[in-house]
Amino acid sequence: MDILLLGPPGAGKGTQGALLARRLDIPKFATGDLIRDAIARQTELGRKAKAVYDSGALVADDLIMGIVREELTKPAAENGVIFDGVVRTIPQAEGVARLLADLGRRMDHVLFFDVSDDEILSRIEKRRGIEGRSDDEPAAVERRLRAYREQTAPVLDWYEARGGVRRVSAMGSVEEIAARVRNALGG
Repeated sequence: MDILLLGPPGAGKGTQGALLARRLDIPKFATGDLIRDAIARQTELGRKAKAVYDSGALVADDLIMGIVREELTKPAAENGVIFDGVVRTIPQAEGVARLLADLGRRMDHVLFFDVSDDEILSRIEKRRGIEGRSDDEPAAVERRLRAYREQTAPVLDWYEARGGVRRVSAMGSVEEIAARVRNALGG
């Protein structure tokens, strides 16, 4: 079962994706994790991504799709994956659809984590206090939210035009949201 998690930064995709991956016993693909892993393993695509990272530029869609393709062909992914933040642009959505089609698969579920900006900012502020992540600094959060609205929010429209997006209220406790995710997936 292939499941895409969409939503703004701080919506809880990573937390819910990890819970879902454990429950379904399938891997969770997060773009940053995949890129860092490819770099650490010094794969050909990882070396190319490292050069881009080192220059301070964004990793291009073709490199991201190459890394996703490599991961999708591993035995651990043959029963499906949780895509957490992998699809950030319409070209990436089209690319993932092609990759899955090449494997005789399709995106089975698209879940949109619906949460207010106030809640996002509150969550990220708490996370910054706990984890001290540099990407949780206020200026970085503003850049990420702006990038989300400009680049990633249109992806929701792309999937909605194809049907099947389920909106999940991402307000409440981790357990409450997990119950909504289970319900959205049919139990």
